[in-house]
Amino acid sequence: MIRAVAIVSLLGLLVLVLWLPSAHPPERFLAQLRMEYAATASYWGKDSAARMLARALTMQGTARDAAPLPSPASSPSTSAVNSAVAHEMASVNRRLFDNAYFRAIDALLLLAMFRLALLAEWLPWLLAFTAATLVDGYIVRAVKAKEFRHHDPEVFALAICAAIVVACGAMVAFVVPITLHPAALPLVPLAASLLFGLALASFHRRA
Repeated sequence: MIRAVAIVSLLGLLVLVLWLPSAHPPERFLAQLRMEYAATASYWGKDSAARMLARALTMQGTARDAAPLPSPASSPSTSAVNSAVAHEMASVNRRLFDNAYFRAIDALLLLAMFRLALLAEWLPWLLAFTAATLVDGYIVRAVKAKEFRHHDPEVFALAICAAIVVACGAMVAFVVPITLHPAALPLVPLAASLLFGLALASFHRRA
């Protein structure tokens, strides 16, 4: 059950991420980024918003460098080939990379990186909450083992499946061009932490 939910969720996430750039032009993602930057500057302050945007641009550049697709700048030199072949290669590169779909992917990636940078601002509080829920789940699991109480495989499976769905939903929220309040992003890792804590508490342990 857990494996099936994971496969279906990941396939749905992949299809949605590949479909969004074809459904929305790059200007839509950039406009959404500008709106969220303004909301973040109002919520966190202009200095923090500028720092998040700089971090997002850095992460986007790193992701672009790690991408398996070559960029036009890294195309082979054409100085030693026939001018007609060089012209055709340049035309192919331009058609491949300078189209609305690839530009929309680039804008989508920038929006996702900005939201990820915003989420990183909440990281100290999120890590503390996650650690507390996992410790609580471990203690409950240990107490169940000492009391010879039966574990709950159904609760464990449901909690893990729900955590997978929540995680995939968070990835979708990172790329969908809809307005998200700066305080809404931490709700997803908080919910995932609670579910993982519940799963740990319901996992079988021998006394």
